[in-house]
Order: sequence, then C-alpha cells, then structure tokens
Amino acid sequence: MINFFGPKGQKLFAFVVLCGLFGCSPPQDVANMQQVVAGANETASTFAVQIVTQETLGIIQSWPNSHPSQNSDWIPHKTMGSDALIQSGDRISLAVWDNEGSSLLGQAGQKVIPLQDLQVTSAGTIFLPYVGDVEVAGMTATAARKFLESKLRGTIPSAQVQLNVVAGLQNSVHVISGVQNPGVRPLGDATVTITSVLAQAGGIAYNMSNPQVSLQRGGKVYTIAAKKLLSHPELDTALIGNDKIFVQPDSRYFLSLGAAGREAVIDFPRDTVTTLEAMSLIGGVNQDMANPKAILVLRAYPAATVSVTTTQGPPKAQMVFAFDLTKAEGLFSAGSFLIQDRDLVLVTESPLINTANTVRLFTGMFVGPRTVYNALQ
Repeated sequence: MINFFGPKGQKLFAFVVLCGLFGCSPPQDVANMQQVVAGANETASTFAVQIVTQETLGIIQSWPNSHPSQNSDWIPHKTMGSDALIQSGDRISLAVWDNEGSSLLGQAGQKVIPLQDLQVTSAGTIFLPYVGDVEVAGMTATAARKFLESKLRGTIPSAQVQLNVVAGLQNSVHVISGVQNPGVRPLGDATVTITSVLAQAGGIAYNMSNPQVSLQRGGKVYTIAAKKLLSHPELDTALIGNDKIFVQPDSRYFLSLGAAGREAVIDFPRDTVTTLEAMSLIGGVNQDMANPKAILVLRAYPAATVSVTTTQGPPKAQMVFAFDLTKAEGLFSAGSFLIQDRDLVLVTESPLINTANTVRLFTGMFVGPRTVYNALQ
C-alpha cells in the first residue's frame, strides 16, 4: 500500500492533480462539435454553420449544386421513320433487271446485271455506268431504289432495280465501354434505341456502382442513370449514325470521418442519397464515442454561388450543416437533406468522452496500485 504522506505518495498526488488541471487523458483523434465550429461567428470566418430543420431545409435545397454535372440533359425518345438514311461510307449493292434484247451493262441475254459494293463517297454519291455520279446520301433505301431506277431508264428503258445497303461507320453506333461486348453496331433501321444496342452488346457489366449511361452526339455528352433509363421507356433514345455510347460507374462520392461506423470514401450507390441514408452507408455511429446531437455535413460551394440573400445561395463558400439525430425534427430533416458530390459526413465526438477518459485514468491508478507504484519508482 502506498503511503500518501511519504515521497512516493506525494508524487502520485501531484500526478493526479496535474491530470485534473490539464485534462490528462488518452490522445483524442475525433473532433467534437465545439472544435469544428470554433470561430464560425467571427467576422473574418471563411465558413458558416447552418442547423438543418424543417424550416431551413427547403431554402438550403434550393441553393445551387456544389458540384454540378458538366453533361447536358438526356435526349428523350422520339418516334422516327422505320427506314435508316443512307450515309457516307455505306456500301450499296444493286441488281438491275433488264428485259431488253441487248444491254449496255451486261452481255446479250443477261437479264440481271449485278453492281456490287458501291461505296457512298464523302460527297454522298455513288457511280453508275453510263449515268455518272448520283447523290443518294440522306435518302432511305426505298427512295434511293426508285431514284436510281429513274436514272438508269435513260439508258435502259425497262430497268428495274433491287437495292441492298450495308451500313458503314457513319451509319453505325460505337459502344465503347461498360458492356460485355463493346464494338461497332450497324443501325439496321431508324428505330434502333439505346437499350436495344446495349442488349446486343451483352448488357451492362456486372458489379458496377450505380452505372451511368452516356451518349456522345454532335459534340455533346448526355448522361443518365442506367436504372432510370431502363425504368422509363419514354427516355429510350432512338440512335443515329456515329453515336457513341459508354457506360461508367457513378463518379460521385462522399467521405465519412470521425466517430462513424467506418471512415471511408463512399461511392454513390444511386442517384440521390439523403443524410440519413448516408449514416446507414457509413455503418452508423460509434456508440462509445459519437455525439448523435452533432452530425455534421461539410460542403464547399463555388465562390460564384455565395449570396448575401440566403434564398439565392449559401452565405459562405464553406458550409457546415448540423443535424440533431436525437430529435424527430432532426431525423426527418436528415431523411430529406440530399448529400452532394464530395461532401464530408463528420460524426463528432461526445463532449463526455474526455471526462470519462479522465475518470477511468484516475480510478485506474487505485485499481492497479502496484502498477502505479512501479511506474513511480
């Protein structure tokens, strides 16, 4: 037993007093609410704190997105004619039927003259013997057949034409990535849609987080979540020649830190994730350390979105949104507040943690006096 009136007892007493004065406790690795928001009320502060309630929720949700998508809106389905239009690079094969006794295109008695593999030039024309260059680009196969027939009858009065078109690159779509079998897919007609081409390519690759379908057309990129595309037939875009399709996982993410169930970078598993859903995705809170009254979402807005009127935008570029998950209003607000790309979900430490650590340290000295005695030798 330690004699508290002897030299060693005096050293132990001094150690306990110092712990009481200076908050002696194990090192802290999780911030509490007071530490995070310290200085928020100062004039020169670079950030602001906003408690999220049912009253403030609508205003905050009307602010601009902190990381808006650079892609254009999706192209809805549009009913088009069933026949594809001939384009440069297509290959046309003709069978010219001639009932004349002699023909300029074939031998005597030959009833069918094949004209095979005529490539449509960059000018949109093909060459016919005794006729010259004939423009066919932009026509359907039916219209081109009738037009070529009329041209040939100048030299072959009884000519009848059969026509077959093989699509070239300008009349094909390019499935680039995110499918089982990427490659070039010719458009058989003008009714081919993006979901049918994805199916032909073997479907979207497995194990992709919230896959996003992108369509590149005319120098613009249009993107939609695969789940939304597949569940809304009115969004099943009809494709045109030279469209490019690629499927990628959702690039958006948010981070979780502090007394969370796990500290990690979390990919968006779907188009929208609320704060309450984010809490589930991060594994909830650490029951021994977390302060459910102070769940924070930290977000950085572009400087251009800052507004003196909070109905137009955030008051500061850096915002801290606070939720009290011990109250019904806080839970309902967290269930509606949408997480945005690159947000930080911070589960703060309970203010009682340091007090508890100090108490444990103090009582531990007396539970294990021999250990303390040896340490003080």
